[in-house]
Amino acid sequence: MLVFRRVPENAQTSTVLTIGNFDGLHRGHQALLARLTATARSIGLPSALLTFEPHPREFFTPDQAPARLTSLREKLSLIERCGVDKVYVCRFNEALASLSAAEFVSRILVQGLSVKHLIIGDDFRFGRGRSGDFEMLQQASETHRFGIEAMPTIDWEGERVSSSAVRETLESGDIEHAARLLGRPYCIAGRVVAGNQIGRELGFPTANVQLKRKRLPLAGIFAVSVSGVAGTALPGAASLGVRPTLGDCLKPVLEVHLLDFDRPIYGAHVTVNFLHKLRDEAKFEGLDALKAQIARDVANIRTYFSKTQNG
Repeated sequence: MLVFRRVPENAQTSTVLTIGNFDGLHRGHQALLARLTATARSIGLPSALLTFEPHPREFFTPDQAPARLTSLREKLSLIERCGVDKVYVCRFNEALASLSAAEFVSRILVQGLSVKHLIIGDDFRFGRGRSGDFEMLQQASETHRFGIEAMPTIDWEGERVSSSAVRETLESGDIEHAARLLGRPYCIAGRVVAGNQIGRELGFPTANVQLKRKRLPLAGIFAVSVSGVAGTALPGAASLGVRPTLGDCLKPVLEVHLLDFDRPIYGAHVTVNFLHKLRDEAKFEGLDALKAQIARDVANIRTYFSKTQNG
């Protein structure tokens, strides 16, 4: 998959295109991308995806923007698995936000990407003031001679699938429900970096996974599996949050204790798959109380894995 950090002024090849933020790449996104790649193959053109960085809501209302489900790197990895040929990561700035809907179509879609067929979600809006919609694109498709279709919202087991729905299930702690909407366990990927070694002092060494996001869609203590360390995913216990026992106003961290595994993995790029939430974060009287609770958590997580492995 080819990734471009801007839209060219003039396209070199025509494309079958979709547009969106694709945060989380849930089942609805996956269905749209399956339609995109199948259509591209039938036409004989590359499939292309246009996305924005930062998310438009992060640009307009940074303090009110929802927590991201995926970092840009995670999103690109998931898109690649869907077989998309090209991704254009368009910087969302004042210049882009000021484009009218008509200018967006002529400069970005027609001139920059030479769209021959466009597939969008049925709620897609674009252009200054979000004035552009599917009806406007239908009219533009006749003028500029490209095909267009809207992908209806996907329902899974009677529930509308959306990034907002995934966030709500993660925030509520229903990790298994989120996995059903995503079609896979929710995960966070990052590099293992040096921490403060408190876990090792307490008898439960942890891998500190670097977080590159301002807000998190979930927090607490979890049963997880970790890939990127061994040939198969390893079971573990994870703490994601601000560690209230250690202080106030600390930055969120992701710490993972791998069960029956104790060798340094600094520098490894790992993926932490969240399987089950055990409890919320809590503040304890001191490190001894925290150590006792961690021991109970690890024991409970071992029981969880024992039950899931035995059916």
